[in-house]
Amino acid sequence: MQMLDFFQARIESRLVFLVVLNLFLLAVGCTMGIFSALVVVVPLIAPIAQAYAIDPIHLGIIFLTNLEIGASLPPLGINLFIAGLRFERPVLKLYVASLPFVALLLFALAIITYLPWLSLALVR
Repeated sequence: MQMLDFFQARIESRLVFLVVLNLFLLAVGCTMGIFSALVVVVPLIAPIAQAYAIDPIHLGIIFLTNLEIGASLPPLGINLFIAGLRFERPVLKLYVASLPFVALLLFALAIITYLPWLSLALVR
């Protein structure tokens, strides 16, 4: 409840909250595994998102998209470490090669985040 009060005192706009949420979740995805991040972060963020009138299904899609993109970014970048082992390539070379794809994924994340009707069309 203290986190909810903190966010509501500082962030009035739903869109600004979504920007902050995306940045936070990308940072979490970079440093934690996806499953552990879900167990730790979802109970903290879900009530805050509900206060900003974000649909829980849309929030779940935002969570998973951010965490998966974060899994491809340094410092953890577990997806790239696995690919480096599998294809016998240095991880730094894979980081550079993956940058255009990460940019495309970030663009898709923006579409998913700011056009909620697109994510929720099949549910409705």
